[in-house]
Amino acid sequence: MAILSIHNLDLSFGGDSLLKDVHLHVNPGDRICLMGRNGTGKSTLLKIVAGDLLPDRGTVRRDQEAKTTFLSQDLPADLTGSALSVASRNDPSREQGARQLLTRLAVSPEASVETLSGGALRRVLLAQTLATPAEILLLDEPTNHLDLDTVLWLETYLERLCKSHSTAIIFVTHDRAFARRLAQTVGELDRGTLYHHDCGYDEFLSRRDKRLSDEEAQWEQFNKDLAKEEAWLRRGVKARRTRDEGRVRRLLEMRNLYQKRREQIGSVEISLEAAQRSGDLVITTKDLSFSYDSVARDTGEPPLIKNLSTLIMRGDRVGIVGPNGSGKTTLIKLLLGELTPQTGSVRRGANLQPLYFDQLRSSLDPEKTLWENLGDGYDTVTINGKTRHLLAYMEDFLFSREEVNKPVSILSGGERNRLLLAKFFARPSNLLILDEPTNDLDGETLELLEQILLDYQGTILLVSHDRAFLDNVVTDCLVLSGDGTVQEYAGGYGDWRDRQNQDKTPRNNTDETKNTSPTRERNKPRRNETRLSYKEKQELEELPQAISALEEEEAEIHRKLSDPDLYRTMARQESGSGTEHDPGQLSRRLDEVGQELARAYERWEELEGRRED
Repeated sequence: MAILSIHNLDLSFGGDSLLKDVHLHVNPGDRICLMGRNGTGKSTLLKIVAGDLLPDRGTVRRDQEAKTTFLSQDLPADLTGSALSVASRNDPSREQGARQLLTRLAVSPEASVETLSGGALRRVLLAQTLATPAEILLLDEPTNHLDLDTVLWLETYLERLCKSHSTAIIFVTHDRAFARRLAQTVGELDRGTLYHHDCGYDEFLSRRDKRLSDEEAQWEQFNKDLAKEEAWLRRGVKARRTRDEGRVRRLLEMRNLYQKRREQIGSVEISLEAAQRSGDLVITTKDLSFSYDSVARDTGEPPLIKNLSTLIMRGDRVGIVGPNGSGKTTLIKLLLGELTPQTGSVRRGANLQPLYFDQLRSSLDPEKTLWENLGDGYDTVTINGKTRHLLAYMEDFLFSREEVNKPVSILSGGERNRLLLAKFFARPSNLLILDEPTNDLDGETLELLEQILLDYQGTILLVSHDRAFLDNVVTDCLVLSGDGTVQEYAGGYGDWRDRQNQDKTPRNNTDETKNTSPTRERNKPRRNETRLSYKEKQELEELPQAISALEEEEAEIHRKLSDPDLYRTMARQESGSGTEHDPGQLSRRLDEVGQELARAYERWEELEGRRED
């Protein structure tokens, strides 16, 4: 028997229908995932079910005994007290459960909510939602601000909750792995209509593609009919008779329907502004350590990052993985030079142009419009040498011309992320730093973003809790344990998990165990038994700087050879006047630098392979 029923539900904003004739039935133990593009009304539908928003038309009926609790994307501005008081809703009977949940979510129960970050506050509200007894659980992006281990825990917790208490869950998520594990039914919101798919996530994708394919065939016939009507009108029919007036009205209706479909169906188009090619050596660290707390350093407590030695090469796509508070964002700032390590060194290669998609979204001004945030006073952007009008560029990211003057403050989380992608991808880069870029993005945009990153010719540093995104994009993982140690693994998140499981499995073959190394063997050759001499250690220490200098010289020669003034200058000078203005000499020096670079890399690989731990 249904504990929640929705019939004939309609809702409009500003004259545009967001939800049209929506029907939904929820039974005990149901696990329903709401899918759809950003801005299609998923969060709005949850607010209606929660009773926070009234529809224009339709009914929402709940079983009288069915209680509902709701985790919203919106953070309340008036929260006060301790994390425990908020999570338990000041109910003593809930304190024990709330305390356990807060501890599992890495939030101190005694912490004041006024001092917590947005991510920590979001975890307090998740604990509050889970600690509140309810028959219907509404979760809007529950995995946001959770680390990977906590997401896995949450999946198991919700599965058990549904089985043991018959709790029904309706959730919205951008995390495909989360949806794949939890969803038993998918409700797809598309252009106001809620389509029901009585299946899991993967089968839903197949059914959705078939529905859209069938719909496309119907619209092809519609377009043929529209073309016939347009041709009839062009032939000069004046519509003097009633039947002609009706045909004109039908044509106008078809035009309106065609225009609305064009606005609703648009597809995301993302391209990256390419920068000058960086050197092969992008970032190298040696024995890097860092801690924010000087007292902790004095008392001998482990630093946030401890003795990290690594090399990031051009074209690497590195995933940075670890629990909340383990130092992922700190590591990025150290690699970029925004923080200085207490010990060790960080060297960055030649011609780096980093672009930082930051977790805090601090570059968006909520009081300004979309146009003002993206244009910065200009009405055009330049992508790969081509100038485009701002309106056309914004349409690539599914923002209509009517939306460009809206303030950012009223956008959904996913729409804000799309705007941020539009703003950042209009800037040239050869080192892309993405800190939680997938939050609130719809599946279509996620898949396109993945493809763009796979085609990107530069280097990528990626922090994400989205397992599917990590598996599909990264080539290597830096895994922060939380005690300062950082391990390196070749492959994505799944590869790291597999290696972890292998390491936990007892082996009889000791040789096989010895050969299982967590380092990235692609970039760090296997060591032999010969230790480095003092002189070789000094050489290894100096090689990255020498490689960077050669790469800078190589880039400068390329710049000179591509400068037309070089050849005009040469024509005015006598032959043999020197290397600086002689293209032939410059070309020969370019070959020499390339050979020196190859020898330097080969020597570095040899010494690195023998370096002591």
